[in-house]
Parts: sequence; structure tokens; C-alpha cells
Amino acid sequence: MGDARMERSLTLRGAVTLNLLDMIGVGPFLTLPLLLASMGGPQAMLGWVLGAGLAACDGMVWAELGAAMPEEGGTYAYLGKMFPGQWGRWLSFLFVFQLCFSAPLSVASGCIGLAQYAGFLAPGLMGGGGIVHSLGVGQYSFGVTIGRGSWLAITAVMGAVVLLYRRLANMRGVATGMLVVVLGTIGWAMVTGLMHGSWRRVVQVPAGGFLLDGRFFVGLGSAMLIATYDYWGYYNVTFLGGETSDPGRTVPRAVLWSIGIVALLYLGLNASVLSVMGAPAVIAAGSGIEARRALLSQFMNVAYAPGMGAVGAMWMGRVAAVLVMVTAFASVFSLLLGYSRIPFAAARDGNFPAVFGRLHPTRGFPYVSLLVLAGAACMFCFFSLADVIASLVVLRILLQFGMQHVGVMVLRVRRPEMRRPFRMWLYPMPPLLALAGFGYIVVSRPNFAREAMLAAFVSVVGTLIFLGRKLVERHQ
Repeated sequence: MGDARMERSLTLRGAVTLNLLDMIGVGPFLTLPLLLASMGGPQAMLGWVLGAGLAACDGMVWAELGAAMPEEGGTYAYLGKMFPGQWGRWLSFLFVFQLCFSAPLSVASGCIGLAQYAGFLAPGLMGGGGIVHSLGVGQYSFGVTIGRGSWLAITAVMGAVVLLYRRLANMRGVATGMLVVVLGTIGWAMVTGLMHGSWRRVVQVPAGGFLLDGRFFVGLGSAMLIATYDYWGYYNVTFLGGETSDPGRTVPRAVLWSIGIVALLYLGLNASVLSVMGAPAVIAAGSGIEARRALLSQFMNVAYAPGMGAVGAMWMGRVAAVLVMVTAFASVFSLLLGYSRIPFAAARDGNFPAVFGRLHPTRGFPYVSLLVLAGAACMFCFFSLADVIASLVVLRILLQFGMQHVGVMVLRVRRPEMRRPFRMWLYPMPPLLALAGFGYIVVSRPNFAREAMLAAFVSVVGTLIFLGRKLVERHQ
């Protein structure tokens, strides 16, 4: 197995860098049309604001747990200590089992988005395939796309694996370089909006936009689901708790700083796009896959065409597409890095197949876990982006976040003496508000039944596997 211990080499700067790379993926460059269409105008930005508040509440839960239990695997370690005995073992196993689906879904969403922006540079990449449905019809069906774009998405997964095949300490330069590109891309978009946009377009809400009827609240739930997907990743450092230096200070600061930074960046980015294009044009872009593939590129075209002409604006759009592709790849890199530590931690604890607990003999990272999650992500690259996002969010809320929010309150009661370097503010409001917010996102969606069935299926299969392993162990 190689060394049984992993180096505590992740500093606050490195932790914030990896969190930001995880959070700022391709999402905000693809999902703005979907967000605005959910409520029919700029009032959907309320979803971003509420999403930031929800992330802050949830982030405080992660910050307290990560500082108190800085171990590899994050939620896996927490659940085992929140719930005593076999209940904790079962819930911990169930979390890791669902992660084998939700983590690859998250990685695949970034790679699919990367391929869609590549389609702007070379339209032929997105051709050559058809769409089939893998489950029934209507709301119970999932779109599967087979084409050149799917193979490009898979290539992105493989490229991230190549970069991750080294010690964590040796990845600082790569991660920092990626973050420079990510922040530079958003900064360029924000400056462009200030130079070429109009604030009037940002606040131009259609008549009846804030009419508090059923349609408003359903749309708000859809907007918050998209915002939640785009904000997620602030907890990435907790999965690397066993490799974090001074975790009692590093983990909570990395979590909360990341949320604040990204909330400001996202609001600035989206306001910039709206100021140049206006909500109707952005929503129209979302109605056609060709336009939605390259929203930021279209934004640059509109902004720079008056001063640079069609050819110059086209090149600005191409540069934007390349930068978004790098941003998407950086997110995939960070996601695979963090998630690969979770099955590793479970295997080392004897609660998952032992093969996942192997470290690379010379480079000291969990290579089996990394390769398995990457392989699953490659398969999910054939699914449609909308299905991937919806399945990921609902699955993660029902089988991870909910258990963790209840668990942090149970732990406060069961273990009041536990050392907690960071104690969440205004307890117990953060976990209660997070439960309410995530619950609203799930049940307000029109197609909630489809994702709920997926979560139920994963839960039942995971439970049967857990019980089967227990029976085998008793007879050995």
C-alpha cells in the first residue's frame, strides 16, 4: 500500500485555491440563461442571493465539523462520530456509496460544459451523435448523447487524472496557475460589463416579476437549484482534512472565505452579462443549444462588435471560449482531487472495499480511488448536462447534506465536551435554515419525483450491499 500516512502540507492559501477552483467551474458560464428563464427575468438573481445565504449556512456546518474532525474523507468521518454504532457505519457507507455516483456526476458536468464551449471553436465537435432515453418516457427519462463532444469530455477527465498523478505538495504551481486563469476570465468579463454595459438592463424586471404566486415560488426553487450547483465546492478542503496544516484555523477560514469571494464574483459576472445583453437576449440564448454553449463568447461578441467590428469581436469570443474551457478543466481537476480521498478514507476504516485504501507506492496518493471515480465520470459524460445537474443536486441533498445537518445537532447533544476550534455562529439557526432551504429546492421542482426515485434506488442498493458485507464478515 505504500505509506499509511499522508502529508499535512495543505496551507490556507492552497485550501482557498482548491476551493475556488472547485466552485468556479463551467457552471456560471452555462447556467445563467437557465437561471433567468426559471423566473422570466432579472428577478431570478434573487436565486443567486438566496443561494449565497444558503451556502453560508451550510458552510458554517462544514466549518465546525471540519475544524473539529480534520480527517481524510470529510463527511464520511463526521457521520461515523455523529451517529453511534452500526447506524453510523451504515450512514457512512451509504454516503460513500452515493458519492460513487454524485462525485462522477459533478466531474462529468464540468467536462460536458467544457465540450460545449469547444463546440463554439469547432462546431463539428458537437455533431455525429444522436439522443436516446435510458428510462421510460417523460419526467422519468434521462437523455444520453453519443458524439464527438462526449469523447472530448472524456479526454478532459483523462487529462485531469494525468495531472493528479503526483503528490499534493507538487500540485501547488498547477493549481495556482489555473486559479489565475479562472479569476482573470471573470475579471475580464466584469471589466467588459463596466465598459460596455448599462445598469438599466440589470434591473429591468418585467411587469409582475415579483408577484408572489405559485409560479413565482416554483421558479425561485429552480433558480436556487441552479445557484446551489454553481456555489457548491466550498467544502472541498474538508475532504483533504488529513492533509491540511493547522486545520482548526485553516478549514473554517477556507470554507467561509471561499463562499464570500465566489458570491461577489458570481454576482458581478452575471450583472456584467445582463448589463451588455439584457435578460431577453440571455434567455433567448438559453433556448438554443448552439448559443448556450458559448454564452460568454456571445457576450464578448455583443460587447466588442461596435468598437472592433465583427472580425475583432469574433476573436474576442474565441479567446473567451478558451478561457472558459481552462476554467472548466480546473474545476474538474479540483473535484477529482478532493473526492478521491473519500472512498480511500472509508476503505482505511474497513467500511468500503479495501482496494480503495491503496496509496501509490512512490507518490503517496489514493490512486485506485482516483481511477475508479474518473472511470465513472467518463460514463456520465454521455448524459445531458441538465439531467446531470439535477440528479447531482438532489442526490447530494438527500443523501449527504440532510444527514450532516441533522448530525451536527445530534453531535452537539451527544458530545458537548468535544473540542471545537470553530463554533458556528447563531447555532442552531445555520443547520435549520440549511435544511429548510435545501428541502425547498428539492420539493419545489416539477420533476422532483425522478431524482427522488434515483436517490431511493441508490439508498436501497447501498443498504443491501452494506448488509451483504456484514453477513459475509460474520461468516468469515
